[in-house]
Amino acid sequence: MRAPHRRLGHATAAEWLAQPPDARLELIDGELHPKALPDVPHAQAQGAVIASVRTAFHRRGGGGHPGGWWILPEVDIALDGQGYRPDIAGWRREHVPAMPLERPVTLRPDWICEVVSASNASTDTVLKLRKYHAAGVLHYWLVDPASQTLTVYRHQAEGYLAALAAKRGETVRAEPFEAIELRAGLLLGDDPDDPAE
Repeated sequence: MRAPHRRLGHATAAEWLAQPPDARLELIDGELHPKALPDVPHAQAQGAVIASVRTAFHRRGGGGHPGGWWILPEVDIALDGQGYRPDIAGWRREHVPAMPLERPVTLRPDWICEVVSASNASTDTVLKLRKYHAAGVLHYWLVDPASQTLTVYRHQAEGYLAALAAKRGETVRAEPFEAIELRAGLLLGDDPDDPAE
């Protein structure tokens, strides 16, 4: 189900929240933006980031796992009057001791990851990048299956700093999850049973 764009500045948070969840809408600058329906490369990448990051960090810690985070896919988040549904978001447990359960979540994530879709790449790479920075999101990842890259941004006062750029075949320690090594190819949807390049 795809909702039509509203005129800039006229949609409200109440209208956004009244939409059925399967409408996959975000509220940015008063306009309801449909999120792209995930294709196979998008779904592969989103699932791979969740598998890699959530397994190690969505826990208290211990037993060989760093832990210390809540890692949640596709939850509605309200920040600075905007409404988002990032592909994946994370909150440090030291800042948010209990898992956020409300809809929308109003606690600013410490980390957001968006998997870039060809149909709305500029939303993730320009519009959301600016909005997430303005809202104070400390870490922003862009996983781009088309360009086969991972870009990791770190919040600085003047704008996001590209702290890391990696491509398929590289192994990295990507903040804020630098406690573990990540194969960039896995985050882009490579089969985990295939040997590392």
